[in-house]
Amino acid sequence: MIVEARSRQLGLAALLLVTVVWGTTFPAMKQISGHFGALEIILLRFAIASAVLLPLLRGLNWAELRWGGAIGAVLFCAFYLQVSGLAQTSSNRNAFVTGLNVLIVPMLAYLLGQRLAWPLLLGAVLGVLGLGGLFYEQAPWSHGDTLTLLGAFVYAVYVLLFEFSANARVTLRPERIALVQSVVMVLFAAIGFGVLEPASWSNLWLRSLDHAWALAYLGVLASALMVWLQAWGQHRVRAVQAAILYGLEPVFAALAAMWWINEYLSGRALFGGVLIVVGVIVSQIKPS
Repeated sequence: MIVEARSRQLGLAALLLVTVVWGTTFPAMKQISGHFGALEIILLRFAIASAVLLPLLRGLNWAELRWGGAIGAVLFCAFYLQVSGLAQTSSNRNAFVTGLNVLIVPMLAYLLGQRLAWPLLLGAVLGVLGLGGLFYEQAPWSHGDTLTLLGAFVYAVYVLLFEFSANARVTLRPERIALVQSVVMVLFAAIGFGVLEPASWSNLWLRSLDHAWALAYLGVLASALMVWLQAWGQHRVRAVQAAILYGLEPVFAALAAMWWINEYLSGRALFGGVLIVVGVIVSQIKPS
């Protein structure tokens, strides 16, 4: 039991680091979304990640290829919807709507027959109330917000898939899962880009040089390393607990947006951030 608790604590610490880094990607992607389409951002970001992870290809087994491919396909759909929505709304609002998977993951888990203890349910409720406070902008609901909400549902499926893969009776190494995910993302983005925007291939790499630092940050740290760390952490933490922890992502996104692109929070939004933090703490209570 001590070893299991220690493993869960390390998993939570890993996912917290993932949440911090991924929170900073919202303003970064918002900054380059004016120069690249959704498919271009996914293609460039995960091409860099795949190049970093490519040495891990040796020794890849069939189970890792199958699970990594399924998880990568779902992640591609979530990313495409999220980045498409980001181009039509603010980075804060995009992060907050994405954060609704704090509620969506427990809801889907319940529909799939999982029993949820009261700390998890209370943590999810506090997380959603916090998101309500963070959702401070007065602008009406937009098409970009709808795309983002659809992406949140798909991302919830992605989070649950990790739990299913952890319970599979096969050996799955997180670094190999991360590699297959990245390669699948690149393949799907390349196919979509080739079909929808074939004329843009010629100057894509030239345009990417103008934003090399942002793309390198997104590809190496936020994708290659964090997708690896996320796979490692989620094999030690329940999907619902992970989703509540991911509720902190909008908080870090808002802080990053203040520093990066001068998007500021109101007092109500700050209170919402506090509620999310409390929800994360409550969700870790072990019921007697």
